Amino acid sequence: MGIIISLIIMLTWGAHLYYSLSSVPVSFKDPFMYLNILIQAYLYTGLFITAHDAMHGSISPDKKINDLTGKISAFLFAGLSYKKLLRNHRDHHTYPGTGKDPDYYTGSRNFFVWWFVFMSRYISVLQLIIMAVIFNVLKIYFPESSIWTYLVIPAFLSTLQLFYFGTYLPHRQPHTHDMQPHNARTQKRNHFFAMISCYFFGYHSEHHSSPKTPWWKMYTLK
Repeated sequence: MGIIISLIIMLTWGAHLYYSLSSVPVSFKDPFMYLNILIQAYLYTGLFITAHDAMHGSISPDKKINDLTGKISAFLFAGLSYKKLLRNHRDHHTYPGTGKDPDYYTGSRNFFVWWFVFMSRYISVLQLIIMAVIFNVLKIYFPESSIWTYLVIPAFLSTLQLFYFGTYLPHRQPHTHDMQPHNARTQKRNHFFAMISCYFFGYHSEHHSSPKTPWWKMYTLK
């Protein structure tokens, strides 16, 4: 089931990206353009969640298939290194909400400062080169304005969504008693909002308690 759901997300992401690039004009007066940006951003988030599940071995019991799925989805998201993601995420679960947590920032509670530090820990020169190559290859076939609108902007919005619902809200200070033992708070039970906001990762304390539970089963833990 994990493989099927992962393939659906990746194929839907690719199909909608192609459709948007080829068939949806860039017009700031057209609400349909904004709708497709939001849909693509949500699918980008799904790519990262797929890579995240692979890091926990939740895609397939076959390690090669599991890791290949994670590598592909991480690459499609933004040329990310799955190996680096895996190393950092293991530390995040080992030392959540502490100075040893690569996703946590002790210097400021400001959302944008923390987000910038968070992003800087994952972006690499190689990744930027990969994205630049992809951008310029796509320019051969699609208008540059469409690439910015349906490839770059949705990816950027997805990082904000993932960070806000998956890191900032669950782990921000102060660390209160109800966040123990993982320094992670969880949102109120509302399965529809939890799915729309970040594929159930607002149920974050539950995720830390059962990290191998795939995203599409997270609601059962609440």
